[in-house]
Amino acid sequence: MNGVSELEALSSAARALSPRIVRGAALPRLLFFTDPARVPDPEAVAQRLPEGSGIVFRAFGASDAVEQGRRLRDIATQHRLTLLVGASASLAEGVGADGVHLPERMVASLPRLRAEHPRYLITAAAHDLAAVRNAGRCGADATVVSPVFASNSPSAGEPLGVDGLAMLMRATALPVYALGGISAKTVDQLAGAGVAGIAAVEGLAG
Repeated sequence: MNGVSELEALSSAARALSPRIVRGAALPRLLFFTDPARVPDPEAVAQRLPEGSGIVFRAFGASDAVEQGRRLRDIATQHRLTLLVGASASLAEGVGADGVHLPERMVASLPRLRAEHPRYLITAAAHDLAAVRNAGRCGADATVVSPVFASNSPSAGEPLGVDGLAMLMRATALPVYALGGISAKTVDQLAGAGVAGIAAVEGLAG
């Protein structure tokens, strides 16, 4: 990478994207998804994120989820980052998050969540055409499409590739984030794809 870190490469690619405004605020163009198995020190990564980026805190049932979330909230406030909590509106409330990221299986709950928390930024995961369309119908602010490239996530399916991503993007008016196998080696393939943002796990830890 000629001395350029993974974080620097992804940050540079994110800065080149056109800003998208949702609910009167600019969407983060770079999203860091926490994963305790793959990135054991998410706070260190969060500290290094450029201003205006976002964190999706996925607790995966951790007993100290509230404490972790509040530490990330403090970092987000200090560095002007957006903090979303994965899959749990109650945890988002408990840590003072800016919104929620819903896995595909929970997207049907989005209208109720919107009614209860009208200020929240709410993003929705999507892995195929039906899910992308459902995110739009349910009122998501943006959708996170994955896996675009081969991913180390144990739950990842077959990579969509840039062409598959483009097909899903044509089916929705929502801003789309690309997730899955995003790294310094792959991110250039997204140039000109029209994504609203870039999302990564390990790709932001290097």
